[in-house]
Amino acid sequence: MSQTPPSRQSSSRISRGGAIVFVIVVLVIAAVVAMAGIFPRLRARTKLQDATNALAAPSVLVAKPQQGKPTEELVLPGNVFPYVDSPIYARTNGYLRKWYFDIGARVKKGQLLAEIESPEVDQQLAQAKADLLTAQTNAKYAQTTSTRYHDLLKSNAVSQQDTENFNTQASATSTQVQSALANVQRLEQLVSFEKIYAPFDGILTARNVDTGQLIDSGATKELFHLSAEQTLRVYVNVPQVYSVACKPGLAAQLTVPEYPGRKFPGKIVRTSKAIDPASRTLLVEVDVDNRAGDLVTGAYAQVHFKLSSPQPSLIIPVPALIFRAEGLQVATVVDGKAKLVPITIGRDDGRVVEVTQGLQPDDEVIQDPPDSVIDGEAVNVVRPQQQGPQTSQQQKGDE
Repeated sequence: MSQTPPSRQSSSRISRGGAIVFVIVVLVIAAVVAMAGIFPRLRARTKLQDATNALAAPSVLVAKPQQGKPTEELVLPGNVFPYVDSPIYARTNGYLRKWYFDIGARVKKGQLLAEIESPEVDQQLAQAKADLLTAQTNAKYAQTTSTRYHDLLKSNAVSQQDTENFNTQASATSTQVQSALANVQRLEQLVSFEKIYAPFDGILTARNVDTGQLIDSGATKELFHLSAEQTLRVYVNVPQVYSVACKPGLAAQLTVPEYPGRKFPGKIVRTSKAIDPASRTLLVEVDVDNRAGDLVTGAYAQVHFKLSSPQPSLIIPVPALIFRAEGLQVATVVDGKAKLVPITIGRDDGRVVEVTQGLQPDDEVIQDPPDSVIDGEAVNVVRPQQQGPQTSQQQKGDE
């Protein structure tokens, strides 16, 4: 057998080694070319995904809650009433002879307002007085006879039966005198009702009768209406959330449209001490000094209260509230994600609410959260001092 020369074996090995190197070089070049095309696409896809996520996340405006004031002014509507308000009726029948005061007149207690003519009652009184005199005469005669028989009985000049009869007659006539006297007093009272007097100091706000008009006793026809306006009662319905702070002695101020810029001082004197189940309010009475006569009854007024907050509170706008089945909540932002927090509110004036539990002063509250916001959802944060939205990724990049 023939053997291959060493020189040929060496050249053959070299040619195979070169081919392997060539293949490796080609593979490396192909890998580099492939990677050079894939990496930009991956980066572009990542950027596209980030941009899509950023655009998909809702943009929300956040702000920290404001500290509640230690005192708060509460303004509520009130109705002005006189301190004493009384309709005046007749207690006897007749015709109005004369009236002495018209509407708007200030009268004192005991002043004569009007007179009624009641001739029937006058005649009944005269008859009752005559009956009283007759009864007194009969009683005096019966008492004298009874005394005489009692003395004669000691000497057995009269019988015991006759003496007892005259004693009984004396007692009966004495009772008749008391009855006749009571009838006279009753009619004297009716005659006194012919004159109408003012029961207290006040102003006549109505006069419903005139001279010669037929007057019927009872509450069928109001003659006058008298109001005491030196002190006015102002009734205010205070919402339940403020009821604890509205206690007797609390100062208040009254404003009315006819006196712009002027305030009338007053104070709470009493409350109903019960919440109305229909309106969930507490009826409060504020007394206002009106000796100057500037205020009138029946007016509409605004009552201003200075209420002290029982505990520190935070104030947020009403649109920040979220009403769901889980209860009242607000949405805060933590690390670029929404976090739903249950809260307890106190006072609510329709524009802002007082949060008593659930929030901290440094919490960032979403001012007008979307209805679809959920716990843990990524959001684009917008703060009042910023010009545009800032994503959580951009925040990390800025850091």
